[in-house]
Amino acid sequence: MLELNLSEHPHRRLNPLTGEWVLVSPHRTQRPWLGQVETPPPDTTPAYDPQCYLCPGNERAGGARNPQYERTFVFTNDFAALLPDTPATAFAPHPLLQAQGERGTSRVLCFSPRHDLHLARLPVEKIQPVVELWAKQLEELGARYRWVQAFENRGAAMGASNPHPHGQVWAGNALPNEPAREDVRQRAYAEKYGAPLLVEYAQLEMARGERVVLENDAWLVVVPFWAVWPFETLLLPKRRVRRLPDLRADERAALADMLKQLLTRYDNLFETAFPYSMGWHGAPFDAAEDSHWQLHAHYYPPLLRSAAVRKFIVGYEMLAEAQRDLTAEQAAERLRRASAVHYSERGER
Repeated sequence: MLELNLSEHPHRRLNPLTGEWVLVSPHRTQRPWLGQVETPPPDTTPAYDPQCYLCPGNERAGGARNPQYERTFVFTNDFAALLPDTPATAFAPHPLLQAQGERGTSRVLCFSPRHDLHLARLPVEKIQPVVELWAKQLEELGARYRWVQAFENRGAAMGASNPHPHGQVWAGNALPNEPAREDVRQRAYAEKYGAPLLVEYAQLEMARGERVVLENDAWLVVVPFWAVWPFETLLLPKRRVRRLPDLRADERAALADMLKQLLTRYDNLFETAFPYSMGWHGAPFDAAEDSHWQLHAHYYPPLLRSAAVRKFIVGYEMLAEAQRDLTAEQAAERLRRASAVHYSERGER
């Protein structure tokens, strides 16, 4: 019988965090590309934009005015997706027509007063306040809400409506679909094998090495075996940590350094401000038993072959299951080879 070659033959890979499969078609990377091509805009972003509703001192869309902040800044979204006074009652006139009121809040997190410097271009010492901001927001909101989702949409390709470096945090009483699936799968794995799924996965990837992109004393970045997006990565602590606020001071500093390295390599891959959606997953804040959880962050970037070619989730992927051509191993190798010096700074050294 012919042996399966993961770098040549079509195959499916299981995502153990969700139970979903992804179809991998490595032979398709040889086909000519006739899809959409987009020319990235020139990088002419100013350090301060008087029309930006996130810059210091400017008036926001809802009419409030930002302070002259010098590091990070947080405010409740003027058009929040979740509201704290929503009726918590149910609507269920029929088993096929069900709804439930959801209380919560949505906040905007400005990472820097500089309009033109996203995280990849900030020095490590200015990324660390962002790490502290994430941890503080999760700790504060976790005291009131079951799930707190810190995330960032970077770039217009991922729906960011403003180029100012910022993220968001949404908190609510319900456990959303993605973390709910991860909770079930991690719990089942721990009960069956006696160890947290992502702790064992990190050890496995460090031993094999083929999908490791970066690591330092406290953190590991891999292209997960089951990745869907072309250059998707998973960011994991090396010790058991359930939630972001549980990180020690040294781990927070090491995280800032790892973010600088990872995001610089993303930008250098196609010499563009690399778009992505990212977010943190940790144990729900009301969990009575959470030993099966391991903190982690997902990075989902859409670019496929260049700054002008991106992946679309359409057709077969919307109707059947996710599919990718570039293998996780190939993606990890390309990210490893990317320069650690941001392309915009090379002429300065």
